[in-house]
Amino acid sequence: MEDGPRDRAAGLTSFRRYTWWAVPGTTVVLLVLTYGAWILDGDVPLWARAPAAPALVVEVAATVVLLNDLLTARADPPARPRRGRLLAAGCASLVLAALPLARHNYGLWAIAPAVTVAIGATYLPAPARRLLVAGATCGALVPGAAVSLAAGDGESVYAALFPAGLVVFTVWMMLGPLWAWDVAGRLDRARRLEAELAVKDERLRFAGDLHDIQGHHLQVIALKAESASRLTGTDPARASAEMQEVRQLCAEALRDTRAVVQGYRRTTLDDEIANATRVLAAAGIDARTDRASGADELPATAGHLLGLVMREATTNVLRHSTARHAEVDYRVTEGSARLRIHNDGAEETTASPDGTGLTTLAERLRAAEGELTWNRDGDRFTVTARVPVQRDGPG
Repeated sequence: MEDGPRDRAAGLTSFRRYTWWAVPGTTVVLLVLTYGAWILDGDVPLWARAPAAPALVVEVAATVVLLNDLLTARADPPARPRRGRLLAAGCASLVLAALPLARHNYGLWAIAPAVTVAIGATYLPAPARRLLVAGATCGALVPGAAVSLAAGDGESVYAALFPAGLVVFTVWMMLGPLWAWDVAGRLDRARRLEAELAVKDERLRFAGDLHDIQGHHLQVIALKAESASRLTGTDPARASAEMQEVRQLCAEALRDTRAVVQGYRRTTLDDEIANATRVLAAAGIDARTDRASGADELPATAGHLLGLVMREATTNVLRHSTARHAEVDYRVTEGSARLRIHNDGAEETTASPDGTGLTTLAERLRAAEGELTWNRDGDRFTVTARVPVQRDGPG
């Protein structure tokens, strides 16, 4: 019984060890003590003891192997037991049942069959398991009662009821710890799945942040480079100034990308509004900003989300419109912050078709109990974002 790194990390090592001793260990002790005492009893004839001894060895070995396979199985549900091992346990239990029963030992004969039934039940689904246990319990009523009635010893009631009760008790005591171990294994698998999903969520978050940063910067850089290209022949000085801004934007993009990788950067709304106004003005778009009173009352998380919306909306204005005018309206009212961006000159397709723009941001705002909507009316396109303004916790 070996414990892997995952078992040790999940704290299952001690529980596995307890379950092993509680089920296989206790079962082996029960078989050895009960049948061993009977085999060593000098009053039992040799013809009964001689075959019982090897049958006990086979029963113990098969029990240990089958239960150990069950406890170390990684599959869910566990794989079927090897037929040879289960057949060996069944044959040995029949021998250990027939010999004491022939000697009218009504309290001993059912122990080995009850153990084999319990082991077989652990590998079955719940409906088949119930049928097996019910059938074995009813079947245990017959052999002892028949032998007792044939012998006329007056113990038919005991001979019928005790083996049936022994089957129920044995199955109950064995399946309980094994069921607990199975539940622990399922919970551990669920924990690992949750960890894998958390990693995937973090990757998606990182990809979204990287898209927000790189997409915006690259769009502005492309705009500046195109402007510098047009001005090269007519206004070299202005073209040089545009290229200087391209250089600064490249350095800023590199710095922001490194900050995302290190997990330090958070987009703020004030910075994004100021940056959007500057970028739109550089593109020849008349950008106006209206900030109502109380607009500074915004938690960091909400500011980060609205900053991402401001950045994506600005990128869409540059990429998907021939806008001449844009308006940014921001205010805090009735427990929520609202950011609205209007622009004219909208083209037919304004939201990013690849699903990494406004659609993705809408999902992120919904997760924060906010909402993001957009609509097109003629050549006017409007993006509206709302987020609650509950304060972040300390720290």
